[in-house]
Amino acid sequence: MARARQAVTTDPPVPPGVDPATPSPARLYDYYLGGTVNYASDRKVAERLRELIPELADTAWANRAFHQRAARWMAAERGVRQFIDVGSGLPTQGNTHEIVLPAAPGARVVYVDNDPIVLAYAGGFLAGAGATTMIQADLRDPDSVLGHRSLRALIDLTEPVGLLMTAVLHFVADHEDPWLTVRRYTGALASGSYVAISQVTGDSKPPLALAVCRDIYARSSQEIYPRTRADVARFFDGTELVPPWPGAPPAVVHVGEWGADDPALADSDGSRWMYCGVARVTDGGAERRADGTEEPT
Repeated sequence: MARARQAVTTDPPVPPGVDPATPSPARLYDYYLGGTVNYASDRKVAERLRELIPELADTAWANRAFHQRAARWMAAERGVRQFIDVGSGLPTQGNTHEIVLPAAPGARVVYVDNDPIVLAYAGGFLAGAGATTMIQADLRDPDSVLGHRSLRALIDLTEPVGLLMTAVLHFVADHEDPWLTVRRYTGALASGSYVAISQVTGDSKPPLALAVCRDIYARSSQEIYPRTRADVARFFDGTELVPPWPGAPPAVVHVGEWGADDPALADSDGSRWMYCGVARVTDGGAERRADGTEEPT
C-alpha cells in the first residue's frame, strides 16, 4: 500500500553543484517516497508521470521495502556484517544502517552515490550512525568504488559483504554493459557475500506510460532503461540465486514478493513495475581485482 505523500510547498536550499532546474533520479525518488529534498522541476514531472502511473508511490515503497528486507535477511539470517549500498539515494526512513544494526550490532555500512545533493545531505543522516560513511563515486567504475580509501577503511573485501544495488542499474545503458559491471563487483567479493538487485521493467506495461516514463527521465540528469525479467536474471550470472520466500525455487520476482510474509498479497500493481533478486557469491571473488582479473600470487 502506498504511503501518504508529504506536501511540499517550498524548495530546499540548493547545495553547490546541484542544478534545481533539471530533475534528478535521486530527487524524483525522494518525492515518490514523500520526502522534501526535491525541487519544483522534480515535482512537476513526477506529477505528470503519476497521472499515467497512479501506483507510482507504491512502486517506490515496494522497492524500498525489498531493499530493507534483503539487507535485514543478509544481516540476521546470513551473518553479514559489512554492507555496500550502491546508488543509495537521498536519506529517508529505514536507511541501510538503521535496518542492519539492530540485527548486527557493529555492522559497517558504506553508501555510494554520484549525485551531489545526496552527498550534501549525508552528514545529517549519518551523524551518530557508527561505522558508516558516504562516498561520491560512479557505480559504472567499480575500481574507483571498491578502491576508494574511505570504503577500504571500513570494508574488508576478504570477508563476506552485502552488496545492495537497488533501483540503480536501470540508469546504466545497455551499451555500457551493466551486466559486466555487476560481475566486476561480485568478482571482487569473498565467497559467502550476497548481492541484492532491483530494476525497473516494461514487461506488460501500458505503452504510453512507459513512453512518458522514458521521456521524463531522458530530460532529467539520467536516462532510464527498463528491462525484461530475462535481462534482470542475467545480472545474477555466476552467482547462486536464493529462493525469494520459503518453499519457492530460486528466481527473479517482483519487488513486493521477495521475502514477503504473503507473496500473493504483496504482488501489487506498483510492485510489478520492478523485478528483483538476491544471490550468493560462491566463487571466491576476493582473489580477483575489481576488473575480474586474478590478483598476482
